[in-house]
Amino acid sequence: SLKMASDSPESLMTLCTDYCLRNLEGTLCYLLDNETLRLHPDIFLPSEICDKLVNEYVELVKTDSIFEPHESFFTLFSDPRSTRLARIHLREHIVQDQDLEAIRKQDLVELYLTNCEKLTAKSLQTLVSFSHTLISLSLFGCCNIFYEEENPGGCEDDCLVNPTRQVLVKDFTFEGFSRLRFLNLGRLIEGVNVETLLRPLASLAALDLSGIQLNDVGFLTQWKDSLVSLVLYNMDLSEEHIQVIAQLRKLRHLDISRDHLSSYYKFKLTRRVLNLFVENLVNLTSLDISGHTMLENCTIPSMEEKMGQTSTEPAKSSIAPFRGLKRPLQFLGLFETSLCRLTHIPAYKVSGDKNEEQVLNAIEAYTEHRPEITSRAINLLFDIARIERCSQLLRALQLVITALKCHKDDKNIQVTGSAALFYLTNSEYRMEQSVKLRRQVIQVVLNGMESYQEVTVQRNCCLTLCNFSIPEELEFQYRRVNELLLNILNQSRQDESIQRIAVHLCNALVCQVDNDHKEAVGKMGFVMTMLKLIQKKLADKTCDQVMEFSWSALWNITDETPDNCEMFLNYSGMKLFLECLKEFPEKQELHRNMLGLLGNVAEVKELRPQLMTSQFISVFSNLLESKADGIEVSYNACGVLSHIMFDGPEAWGICEPHREEVVKRMWAAIQSWDINSRRNINYRSFEPILRLLPQGISPVSQHWATWALYNLVSVYPDKYCPLLIKEGGIPLLKDMIKMASARQETKEMARKVIEHCSNFKDENMDTSR
Repeated sequence: SLKMASDSPESLMTLCTDYCLRNLEGTLCYLLDNETLRLHPDIFLPSEICDKLVNEYVELVKTDSIFEPHESFFTLFSDPRSTRLARIHLREHIVQDQDLEAIRKQDLVELYLTNCEKLTAKSLQTLVSFSHTLISLSLFGCCNIFYEEENPGGCEDDCLVNPTRQVLVKDFTFEGFSRLRFLNLGRLIEGVNVETLLRPLASLAALDLSGIQLNDVGFLTQWKDSLVSLVLYNMDLSEEHIQVIAQLRKLRHLDISRDHLSSYYKFKLTRRVLNLFVENLVNLTSLDISGHTMLENCTIPSMEEKMGQTSTEPAKSSIAPFRGLKRPLQFLGLFETSLCRLTHIPAYKVSGDKNEEQVLNAIEAYTEHRPEITSRAINLLFDIARIERCSQLLRALQLVITALKCHKDDKNIQVTGSAALFYLTNSEYRMEQSVKLRRQVIQVVLNGMESYQEVTVQRNCCLTLCNFSIPEELEFQYRRVNELLLNILNQSRQDESIQRIAVHLCNALVCQVDNDHKEAVGKMGFVMTMLKLIQKKLADKTCDQVMEFSWSALWNITDETPDNCEMFLNYSGMKLFLECLKEFPEKQELHRNMLGLLGNVAEVKELRPQLMTSQFISVFSNLLESKADGIEVSYNACGVLSHIMFDGPEAWGICEPHREEVVKRMWAAIQSWDINSRRNINYRSFEPILRLLPQGISPVSQHWATWALYNLVSVYPDKYCPLLIKEGGIPLLKDMIKMASARQETKEMARKVIEHCSNFKDENMDTSR
């Protein structure tokens, strides 16, 4: 099934290729003079491997921001005696003249250069090196490949102003390219004489002239016995064009589609033109007439339509001219035409905007070379995913991922694609998606966030990340995702909604992760970023979700992470704590989060002296009486004070309040709490609590620790009994019961904790044989 296929592991070939490319120096290569990559002398690689290395390299440079391109990469393939290339696909600015020049001795059979805008006429000369072997060539979107630089003679000043002038090369032709059969010249620069360029080619099988305006295409008839595929996308046609096309009787694929938004077209499609194609092009299996306006009605009146299920039989066709087809077409492009909404269409695959199937066919057919059409098709998919339910989810996801990867710098596709991803990854589709697929989604979302500071893309990407289990599903890109979110939060002008989502994500990312992750994120400036957000909110006198999430994130990131606690103090965290307390006396959630964080700070012995001021101790003591959020605020305030008391009377370096007075208030607070309180707290380890048990210097700290354990093992035995046993809490409690300094009520409570855990153990003993 599709699901299983999408979750199958990568092939060994793919894994090895990826590993070698990421570690060239440690595998295939060594560094010469500390800068130039050289292939080890004993390496011989066949084209199956070399092609994959080159094609995968281009893909990595394009879609993986962490991957570093190598200036001398293509020189590794300069000698056909050690490396063989046959079929390579190069894209965009990744490839330059010197890269093609480096591989000129290779016997290339297939060379696709797509949107390689850095290539100039120097590369045309390099192409001649491949002329005796090349069968397929694409120069799609290589808009400068017919330009060379000319140094004008004469005036010195002029040379300074304009050192090089771009001049169109007019004398290049495909002379000598004797094996060339497939040629794509899409978006060729104006001024090149296509007829002269192509004349030397003996038997072309496929020709793509997308986006080129030719008023005379009569020269195409020289290949009427060989041409099986012709693409004239966005060419404004005329009666002459139609007559020429009708003579190309071997055509199996004809594409005369257009982008109806791009400019005004005089040509209108008629019933007669379609009839002409059907009568003359008898081998046709694929026809694309997307974007065309029909001058007259080509449809069969609905009363004459055969009722019943939709049919692909030509005889039942709702489009009159297609009743003359011998058999249904494999593909019919009707995107942005009225014909796609008809009942009976004689084709197995139709691109259009009528339903999900047609829209997905459109995205599939147009993604590579027509982003302007693809973005509108993805927009339609977005509506389907948002309003209805997608029935071909995996296909839809794969197609959107491919489009986003392919057009990383196309704003329209990034906006519509990221919006569609949000709906395609939400929880109702969750079960159908493999780990591998969900990881691909995360990768393209992060690519989008990196490439676009644009608000809509950023918001869509952040919202999509919220559809994942955090931190688990983002763990494999942990550092990168945190950097991107902090980057968003550090921008001076911020969109409120993005800020809220980004802080929520940051908080989720530092919750329940290992300490080394927290330390790494702390070093990225996490603590400082959160404090800045809090500062801004304070200045606006607003306590909203951003304020609460920021404190919550600080609570999470300081958990058992002394470095981050220290940063909090160094960046005036305590000042902000006092100001927030004063500004928002009624905000219970806020108080809980702030005190949870201070509990973490108080666990660090070296930092406790900084909390020992009359002001702080008074604030903590007063919060002991707080009823905010159940017992949470009072409990956390008591926790902070328990750690401070644990340092003994000699560490109490203040006159007011007196230590004994605070101790008295702590006992009173603990005795007022309900032992069965349900908790708004999550302990990953009891270590900070357990260290308060084996000591006689502060019986109240001992009592707080024992109360905490008793409450947690009573209310959540399944989670906390095993944790207490695993961390060696039982022997510590037993030792404490024997201590003379411990209070009687503390000992009573400790016995109950031990009893609870032993009952839990007995109940969970596996007695099956």
